[in-house]
Amino acid sequence: MNPDFENTAIAFQLKTDSELERAYFLFKLIANEPLVKIGTAVTNFAIKAHLPIEGLIRATVFDHFCGGVNEEDCIPIIDKMYEKRVCSILDYSVEGKEVEDQFDFALQKTLEVLDFVKEKDAIPFAVFKPTGFGRFELYEKVTAGKNLDKVESEEWQRIVNRYDQVCKKAHDLGVALLIDAEESWMQDAADNIVLDMMRKYNRKKPVVFNTLQMYRWDRLDYLKNLNEIAALENFKIGLKVVRGAYMEKENERAKEHGYKSPICVSKKATDENFDAAISFMMENLERMSIFAGTHNEASTLKLIALMKKNKLNPSDSNIWFGQLYGMSDHITFNLTAQEYNAAKYVPYGPVKDVMPYLIRRAEENTSVAGQTTRELLLLKKEKERRKLDL
Repeated sequence: MNPDFENTAIAFQLKTDSELERAYFLFKLIANEPLVKIGTAVTNFAIKAHLPIEGLIRATVFDHFCGGVNEEDCIPIIDKMYEKRVCSILDYSVEGKEVEDQFDFALQKTLEVLDFVKEKDAIPFAVFKPTGFGRFELYEKVTAGKNLDKVESEEWQRIVNRYDQVCKKAHDLGVALLIDAEESWMQDAADNIVLDMMRKYNRKKPVVFNTLQMYRWDRLDYLKNLNEIAALENFKIGLKVVRGAYMEKENERAKEHGYKSPICVSKKATDENFDAAISFMMENLERMSIFAGTHNEASTLKLIALMKKNKLNPSDSNIWFGQLYGMSDHITFNLTAQEYNAAKYVPYGPVKDVMPYLIRRAEENTSVAGQTTRELLLLKKEKERRKLDL
């Protein structure tokens, strides 16, 4: 039996009436594109001007999309979701730092989370962003194949060492580690480090997971090439497969610099690319583990159909589904009700530092056709079921 994504009683079982009302209110706001643009500008100004708005942000958008300001803050949410078999992935979502001590701080955070993961069945993966461990401009320079001077070479080696330290610890603890993807013009440099980490630490099982953003038309070829390398060199592949989060920025830069956009020509082409990657991985499951990070119901059901075709148990440890905290509960909770492996990405960090992440979430929801409408319809359905005022 397939999960019933219309079952709102299961989807929103952990939400109190007031949390349900807040979610409905927030998605109503997000559905209004001009309002999101104005709200983003006002929020950015207020934070830069040190206006006292953190309390308001914390009580609304932050608490809906984030687990808390630190790990301890997140524990009640993690434990509550795990009662329904929904796992959590703690994501320290502070972005855009540019100094060495911040990169070392992000490294320590990730190492701490690995210990946390080892102790807690509710957290099956650790995660970090490439730019959490090093400067964007340096990744960009390496991707472009430019020569580094002595100081930059030393800085680059520190970035590689941070990856190695985290991947080694994940390997030693037997914990899986997801590495996020970012903008295309810095991604090759990160991909090459991750490939070396897979060679080193994925000998017996996938420990290190890279991320494929399938709104990029070149990623299917990258996946097939990676599979050939792994077959030849005898290591396992872990991949988180997502659609992608930087579409507008990617298209704008391509236009500005006069090169072909790395983004698929349409939403349909992206969907087909995503599903093709999942199908290819299912054909090569002897050396691959899949983390399907998707809010798309059709793609989720296609992967379930492939699992059934291959006679795999819903709880097969090689296949995970993932959604962001605060979104697509109808997918996550209905999956785990049928014993599929599903996890929520739970962002956390100081309110003002996590704002770039939250703003991107709001903008993404506004630009993805149907996503916010679907959330609103399901929230409305659950409000009617609970007989709450509409």
